[in-house]
Amino acid sequence: MPSVTGIVRILTPLAATGMAITMVLAAITHARRKEPAAIGFNAGLLIMAVLVAWGRFGPYSL
Repeated sequence: MPSVTGIVRILTPLAATGMAITMVLAAITHARRKEPAAIGFNAGLLIMAVLVAWGRFGPYSL
């Protein structure tokens, strides 16, 4: 919502970065527990979070 409303727009990339870190740690946990199906789900969420963070922090951010 911050990017839509224009209020405190820095929260969007910060939240995406936090989500990416969480997904890396979750994938490590699933790897230790030998749960490969969950790692794929974490990888998908990680990719989406990284794309959002890159888009909002990157060279084309508004």
